[in-house]
Amino acid sequence: MDWQALMLSIKLSTVTVLILIPFSIIVSRFLAYRQFKGKSWVEALIMVPLVLPPTVIGYYLLVGLGSQSWLGQWIERLFGQQLVFSFAGLVVASVIVNIPFAIQPIQRAFEAVPEDVRDAAACCGMSPPKALFKIEIPLVWPGVLTALVLCFSHVLGEFGVVLMMGGNIEGETKTIAISIYDSVQAFDFASAGQMSLVLLVFAITALALTTSMSRRMGGARGTTGR
Repeated sequence: MDWQALMLSIKLSTVTVLILIPFSIIVSRFLAYRQFKGKSWVEALIMVPLVLPPTVIGYYLLVGLGSQSWLGQWIERLFGQQLVFSFAGLVVASVIVNIPFAIQPIQRAFEAVPEDVRDAAACCGMSPPKALFKIEIPLVWPGVLTALVLCFSHVLGEFGVVLMMGGNIEGETKTIAISIYDSVQAFDFASAGQMSLVLLVFAITALALTTSMSRRMGGARGTTGR
């Protein structure tokens, strides 16, 4: 069992979620409540990581953020290191790849909030930020929770983008998914099986807890509404 790779994957998942969820709440709320020209194109762009192979996304990130691009050179001058083949680069790649997994469930949750609830909050003199934290987020919490679990689990098992963007650097970019691949390549099926089982158990447990909590929250809101 490669504990170092597992801890690195958990760290990557945690950092990605902490960055992505607040951003996704803001974007999802805007997309749910506003109609504007080109909205369908924006939503399509957000969903692109769902249909593109991870290696394709990894390739574009590698080219766009590498030392040969103007953006990569600017980042290297600004921070003193390049994003490619670094943990920071893995975070950037993970955030981009998981945008649809975060935005879609939260946007659907915001769309399900009745308009009269928002109107009532405005009539009570609540500012938009206060209405968001006091009224809307408690109502859309199941969507936020779903997005959190989906993103965390997806980052934990991500392989293609991580390998393209970060390579296979021990303690820096070697995640558990890459460690499983290395174990299989070395015919160490026992180690690969142990790590795969950990990911499988985590995925099933996380999804089961998310479903259970969402149902309880939905039941609680229904009881309150009656």
